[in-house]
Amino acid sequence: MKFKALIFDMDGTIIDTEHIWNQATKGLITQRGVQVSPQLELELSKQLNGMALPQSCKFLKDLFNLPDSVDFLMQEKSRRACDLYSTGVRFITGFVEFHATAKSLGLKIGLATNADDPTLAITNKLLNLEQFFGIHMYNITHVNFIGKPDPRIYLHTAQQLDVDPTECLVIEDSAHGVKAAKGAGMFCIGINSSGKPEQTQEADMIIDAYHEIELHALLQIVIQKN
Repeated sequence: MKFKALIFDMDGTIIDTEHIWNQATKGLITQRGVQVSPQLELELSKQLNGMALPQSCKFLKDLFNLPDSVDFLMQEKSRRACDLYSTGVRFITGFVEFHATAKSLGLKIGLATNADDPTLAITNKLLNLEQFFGIHMYNITHVNFIGKPDPRIYLHTAQQLDVDPTECLVIEDSAHGVKAAKGAGMFCIGINSSGKPEQTQEADMIIDAYHEIELHALLQIVIQKN
């Protein structure tokens, strides 16, 4: 069998959090006098989807000429998001069942996310991510805060799972994440959870929901091709 591991992104892939990060961004910049129109809010959501916290805060600082340091913006945005997580984080429909199928097929499973430590910690506390990933939960702090679209978070996860990157399936929801997975040499399934098809257009396979992934069939097709 070609594929030995399945690696999930977190935000937008296994948990529905786009609205949380959008609110955190809006709160961060409106407090600093930026008027956020519906059009600007939509454009920011598109630009920031899947972007790591350091890069997103630098983007906002440069775009709006904010006086605060990137580190200060990161701390505030993370705090705002964590406050919102406690009231509205939930698994994306179909993830739990799909994860069970993957486990039954003997695939190694890992998590590779741009999230910072506080965000990952509160998500684990609220949803008990350890029951799905055990110790194999890796975030941006494991790769010196170099986030997607750089591939190293996926390469690091493959190394920890003790599999070759080419033996990994990845599920991603953002253009940054898809680019990272492809850059690592992995087969990427893009899940259009955001309703923005352009975010996943470079993926090897594109779906709208987990029930569309016929994992048994996918593995068999790959076996036949090899």
